[in-house]
Amino acid sequence: MAEREGAVVKKGHDEGLKMATSLLEEFGLPLGLLPLAEVIEVGFVRATGYMWIAQKKKVEHRFKLVSKQVSYDVEITGYVKVKSIKKLKGVKAKELMLWPPVNEITVDDPPTGKIVFKSLAGVTKTFPVEAFAAGQ
Repeated sequence: MAEREGAVVKKGHDEGLKMATSLLEEFGLPLGLLPLAEVIEVGFVRATGYMWIAQKKKVEHRFKLVSKQVSYDVEITGYVKVKSIKKLKGVKAKELMLWPPVNEITVDDPPTGKIVFKSLAGVTKTFPVEAFAAGQ
């Protein structure tokens, strides 16, 4: 795949999780944003910001502070830049009885303490950024 050309790749759960966490930190995103399990591989192409995460199984996580159920597929891809992930694939947030895909996540800059999730379905939700801190 051409978009993965020139990537730094970490394999295995510990190394992959460490890389995913360091990317979130480097780009000013909450450290609990991607609660991963059984990571197979994480890759990042610094020149384009393209990142992917492969995990053994789909993960569903409930962010308690905002009562939001989020589903993370076995492969998550997107383009990471400062305070945002664009063209995100593999993440869905439950809205009523539906699971619309989340395709963009942005932390307000300048900081307001808010994080915004957008879906292709036109659904935009804003939450306190601390709801997605590590351990939430």
